[in-house]
Amino acid sequence: MPARSGNSRDVPQNLFTGPVAEGYDLGSRDMYEPGVLAATADFLAAMAQGGRALEFGIGTGRVALPLSERGVEVCGIDISEDMIAQLRRKPGSEAIATAVGDFASTVVPGRFSLVYVVYNGISNLLEQSECVEAFRNAAHHLGPSGRFVVELWVPDLRRFPPGAVALPFDVSTSHVGFDTVDIATQRGVSHHYFFNGGQVARFDSPFRYAWPAELDLMAEIAGMRIYERWADWDRSPFTIDSPKHISVWERP
Repeated sequence: MPARSGNSRDVPQNLFTGPVAEGYDLGSRDMYEPGVLAATADFLAAMAQGGRALEFGIGTGRVALPLSERGVEVCGIDISEDMIAQLRRKPGSEAIATAVGDFASTVVPGRFSLVYVVYNGISNLLEQSECVEAFRNAAHHLGPSGRFVVELWVPDLRRFPPGAVALPFDVSTSHVGFDTVDIATQRGVSHHYFFNGGQVARFDSPFRYAWPAELDLMAEIAGMRIYERWADWDRSPFTIDSPKHISVWERP
């Protein structure tokens, strides 16, 4: 499962720059499906409770723009100037304030009712300590009863039998993607090969996975508590077979 929107200090700074930033939206077409975006924006707008929202890893504005269209004041942080430049080319982006920096430590002015990070963006933090910093940074930006929302995949390690080298997550005529995972460190790499007109482009994205219980402990360290957890933006129940989760923590 590919990680999204570069952030970690251990990830090369050029990972989401240049051609990768320019072609990012094309490589994420499934996440631009209208039903997916509507459910995501509606969920986050409700969590904002009429207040301001801050996106960690805002990228090209896939979620920030429809959320802004729902009347929510949105700000965003991303480590890639090139990704933000792609956002700035889109209608409605003038309403969104942005800052360039690592969302685990970058601070922007004001308080927010909602901080969120979507599409596995938090998995770009390659050290557990960085993830704890991100939770603390979210709590720092939240006002009382503010909420931190994370969308993150759940690795199905049952599909990694002993001796397995890699696990494919997409095989099509235009793209082949597979993960390599080190269970001992909870780190891996999503390998992408894109095919276009006889040309092959490769893109590797390192990530670190974290279990829901691990994230709950990070939230507790940051002074937040679990509010709710779902399998998807439509609020379907989270179960042992859910491939991802939408988790919400609240600042008391």
